[in-house]
Amino acid sequence: MSTDPKIQQLLNQLNTVIVGKQAQVADCVACLLAGGHLLIEDVPGVGKTTLAHALSRSFGLQFSRVQFTADLMPSDLVGVSIYERGREGFVFHPGPVFAQVLLADEINRASPKTQSALLEAMEEKQVTVEGSTRALPNPFFVIATQNPHDQLGTYALPESQLDRFHMRLSLGYPDRAAERELLRGADRRDMVDALQPVLGPAELARLQQAVAAVHTAEPVLDYLQDLVNATRSGRWFAQGLSPRAALAVVRAAKAQAYLQGRDYVAPDDIAAILPQTAAHRLVPVSDAGRGSVEQVRAMLEATPLP
Repeated sequence: MSTDPKIQQLLNQLNTVIVGKQAQVADCVACLLAGGHLLIEDVPGVGKTTLAHALSRSFGLQFSRVQFTADLMPSDLVGVSIYERGREGFVFHPGPVFAQVLLADEINRASPKTQSALLEAMEEKQVTVEGSTRALPNPFFVIATQNPHDQLGTYALPESQLDRFHMRLSLGYPDRAAERELLRGADRRDMVDALQPVLGPAELARLQQAVAAVHTAEPVLDYLQDLVNATRSGRWFAQGLSPRAALAVVRAAKAQAYLQGRDYVAPDDIAAILPQTAAHRLVPVSDAGRGSVEQVRAMLEATPLP
């Protein structure tokens, strides 16, 4: 089995916009192929929003962008019913959440009340407004960006909100060669505007079905369960991973394997994808002396491969 040509074309197009970040771009694509929501966290100015825009355009899906601010209200996201005299009744006006891709820019600058408005949408693919439940488009993805918590005007995302994100990624600063290419090249916004869709909803559905069909052998599942049990042991983290988080790791590992042209999951796929899928769900023990991503990597080194 070789890498799907559409996948390779998609990765090549994204890497022309986000230079020097091939691993992070591949993880973003894996997240969306696994059917999950994506959280990109980093300092301002390293390309978070540019990457989110490029993903939306390359996947060929209808998308909307919302700039999260402190005064953003839940109704600004999900919509509101307005009385129209001509119809002699209230008419629901859908909000920007009714799109196939919702770009939630700087999501942690909104209040917790507004952040929680996305919980039902991200988990159930529907919203309940004024007693009526309305289905969201299919597919439905949330690509959110957030700034570090120590910056002014930010609200930490609650654990329940973080758990809805399949993966959390950080771009980091570019290396010298990549930054020189940025300085010499065209404006990134112009490049994003010029991007052409590589996939459509039907092709995306086909790829997601192919990802779901990737085989996961019993020894690989044993390895995953060893890692999940390690997070619950109390040695590494205050609380361990939930079954929902373990399922997220499996789906992400399948997408990782598919991107590399394999129809089976290897233990290395689990190890490679675990920090991105698990770290934002975990809080290291008080005496760890390291962040959650570093703690996950230390736990991986201490857990033997099958």
